[in-house]
This record gives sequence, C-alpha cells and structure tokens, in this order.
Amino acid sequence: MNTEASTLYNKDDMRILVVEDEPKVASFIKKGLEQEHYAVDVAADGDEGETLAEANAYDCIVLDILLPRKNGIEVLKNLRKKNVNTPILILTAKDSVEDRVTGLNNGSDDYLVKPFAFAELLARIRALLRRSSSEFQAELRADDLVMDIPRRKVFRAGREVDLSNKEFALLEYLLRNKNQVVTRNMIIEHVWDMSFDSFTNVVDVYINFLRNKIDRAYDRKLIHTVRGVGYTLKTSE
Repeated sequence: MNTEASTLYNKDDMRILVVEDEPKVASFIKKGLEQEHYAVDVAADGDEGETLAEANAYDCIVLDILLPRKNGIEVLKNLRKKNVNTPILILTAKDSVEDRVTGLNNGSDDYLVKPFAFAELLARIRALLRRSSSEFQAELRADDLVMDIPRRKVFRAGREVDLSNKEFALLEYLLRNKNQVVTRNMIIEHVWDMSFDSFTNVVDVYINFLRNKIDRAYDRKLIHTVRGVGYTLKTSE
C-alpha cells in the first residue's frame, strides 16, 4: 500500500479507533494506518465502539454506520451527548445526500463513502488531525533536550541523538507530559496499540533505550522512574 511520506501530523503516538464490522475492511484500514505509524484499535460493533471511545483518548474515530448491536448514527449521537469531542469520520456505503446530512448534523466531522481509496481516507484523517491539533507544537523542549518534530530530529546539548520510530514516539509522549507521571498503561495506549500485551516489559526496555541515548552521557538525568507507578521526564524548572 503506497501512501505519501509521513507529514507533520503523522506521529507514532497518535491513536485511532476504527469501528467497522466487516473484517476485511477493518483489517485493510488497520494495516494501512499502522504502516503510517498510527496506533489503531478496532471495534466490530456499535456497543464496543462507543465503550472504547468513551474510555480512551483517541485522536480520531473512523465510524461505520451499518453496525451490529447499535448503528453508527446512534453511537455518534451518544458520544456527542457525553461530550466526547474526538474528530469522527463517518465511513459507510450509504451515499445519498440525506445520509450525509444526517451524519454531519449529528456531529460527524467528515463523511467518506465505500468503496474508497485508502489514500483519500488517509488524507481526510490527516485533515481532521490538523484541524484538531491547535495545541500542536513543532518543537518540544526540556532543559537542553530539543525535539524537532517536522524533521524528526532530537538533540541533547546541541548533539543529535539517533532514535528509532518507537523511541521517538515514546520520547515525544514523555515531552508532551513533562513533569507529570505517566503510567506504563498510559504509555502503551499512546505509543503502542490496545491489543498490545501490557504484561510484557517492553515499556521498561524502551525507557532504558532512551536513557542510554538521552541521559547516559550527561550529569543531569531527565528520565526518572516513579516506583510502582511509571515514569516522568523532569526538567530543572
């Protein structure tokens, strides 16, 4: 699946919920979005989708209308009533003007009709993410650590640090929550996807990778363990 290169808003820590009951379509979307470095959760019916959307912080929701147990319009109405303001893209085979108006009037942010090209779906998701990213910062800082997000580069005391995609995503999440404690589950939810086995020690392994690259050569350590809870990136401020 050939898609355009990663953009400013195509970040590993962005999390998308796909509510789609057709396994082939859901798998197609999930695989394509993961190739673009998004973390993706999938729900196969309206009840599950609504529950996940309420319980987790998603950056975007792709929502089918014709779903078992609860249709997408009902899910959409319920989420908006409960002040879930996540951008929602309706994805459906129902292509009449009336159907589109119904979706938009009930709180959806965009509408895409099946069958669709993945490139168009990706472009629409990126547009929604750009629109909702008023707090997006091109550069994140913590003392002498600087992350240049558009260029995907990291510097400590002026020296460039070479990071893998997951290390970059993990560090970005820590920087966006600097001086706050984040649990292992929070990290898994934002850097990996929901199906990830939270009982593995992958978070600790990647924290150690970051420490070796970010902290080891410097007297002042930025990444700290909060015993029994998780981690925090502390600044001197």
